[in-house]
Amino acid sequence: MSKNTKTIPVPPDVADTMVSLRGVHKYFGHLHVLKGVDLDIRKGEVCVLIGPSGSGKSTVLRCINQLEEISAGRIYFDGQLLGLKETPAPSSAWQLYWCQRTGALTGHDTVLHQLPDKVISTQRERIGMVFQRFNLFPHKTALENVMEAPVHVAGIDRTTARKEALDLLAQVGLADRLNHYPAQLSGGQQQRVAIARALAMKPELMLFDEPTSALDPELVGEVLQVMKDLAHRGMTMMVVTHEIGFAREVGHKVAFMDGGQIIEMGSPTEVLDHPQEARTQEFISKVL
Repeated sequence: MSKNTKTIPVPPDVADTMVSLRGVHKYFGHLHVLKGVDLDIRKGEVCVLIGPSGSGKSTVLRCINQLEEISAGRIYFDGQLLGLKETPAPSSAWQLYWCQRTGALTGHDTVLHQLPDKVISTQRERIGMVFQRFNLFPHKTALENVMEAPVHVAGIDRTTARKEALDLLAQVGLADRLNHYPAQLSGGQQQRVAIARALAMKPELMLFDEPTSALDPELVGEVLQVMKDLAHRGMTMMVVTHEIGFAREVGHKVAFMDGGQIIEMGSPTEVLDHPQEARTQEFISKVL
């Protein structure tokens, strides 16, 4: 008997979103890090995640970029289920046995199958991520760092990759630092190289995980300006940050997280100026 390979269509309410999280849970051992997170982001929107350390903000980004597997729920990206394939539940004992053998996760009426690593890698290429630490190759110049993924992952010829990398470094204000190694750059310059490197794969979504928290205060502005420019050009972005001014100026929506849950979400004015939840009010009063 053959396996059931019919794919379940995505829910209509996520078809026109860039990113949708539905009931996402994440456990690290016995630690329940995400507790039923629901979130929708449309194309061109900037969503800023704020909240205390350990509230699950970074884990949300890592799950979207498939650096972490979710424990339950669904994540959709541009109308596709991320990392998984959903099929109808087994209709026979043999199909149930097959699902158990292959590690599929059974629900009430559907089964979730892990996608092959190659497919997951293809999905991940459409999502750029910038981390708190720059993670640049120390033995490569700024130009070589930006060219690395297009050449060795996407298979772009070096001439084209070089031209595009030059354009990106100019875009982030580093046209005069092409041949500098990371150790020769300031923290702000290194982070701008990291942003250019992420953009080199032409992502449709950019994730920023506290991109300025490792920088000296006087270097924060130059990185935030690059991010503002990206937002103004219509890049869909999710940003974990403590920079409330950035959230107010650039964010289309702000989500306050605490204890692995989104406590409150709305426009910057709604969440930052007129929070409704007591926990949000307490947090905002301490950071403004």
